[in-house]
Amino acid sequence: MVEIYDSHEQSERVKNWLRENGSAMAMGLILAFGGLYGFKQWQTWQITKDQQASAEYHLMIDLLTAGNLDAAVANYEALKSEHAKTAYMPMAELHMAKARIEAGQADLAMPMLERAMQQAELEPIRIIARERLARVRLDQGDVGGALELLEAVPENSGFDAQLSELRGDIAQQQGQPELALEHYQSALESLDEGVGDRAYLQMKIDQLQAGTDGADEV
Repeated sequence: MVEIYDSHEQSERVKNWLRENGSAMAMGLILAFGGLYGFKQWQTWQITKDQQASAEYHLMIDLLTAGNLDAAVANYEALKSEHAKTAYMPMAELHMAKARIEAGQADLAMPMLERAMQQAELEPIRIIARERLARVRLDQGDVGGALELLEAVPENSGFDAQLSELRGDIAQQQGQPELALEHYQSALESLDEGVGDRAYLQMKIDQLQAGTDGADEV
């Protein structure tokens, strides 16, 4: 038989159910809405953090472009201490390392390049950092360290010209002009139009060719 309740009985049943389950229900609602509110708060916090990182990064770039390295360091340090996990940090490491190298402070640049190489999510940034670090090591006379870094670069990385030129510089320093010439010619062939210093690379090739021609004549 179907039970039929009058409005008073229905009301009493609802009241009893709320007395028995109301606390749990209320807690569930609090947790649900609290979690949603917390997630919204986290989203807002995350957006704010990204905006702050972006502001610090772009101000640092502007200061470096203006040649104001000392002032740019403050923005770099702010990124490093407060926004180290953002995508801006590896790019900031590359720019600041370049500025340090140009200022004759290669020792300060090397840890920055190492961090960019290890922490960047994008492979192109990791390869750029690796190539620049290898060049710094070569400039400091660490030929083995430079070669070790290049050996870890994957094939068809998209940076064939830069890497071949660096291998040519290493071969030159090792006293292997013919091998260096091969690498320079490979770099020139791989160089896209409008990218890199084609004239400087051609000058390296011309100098080596002149040297090897002179050696053959002797």
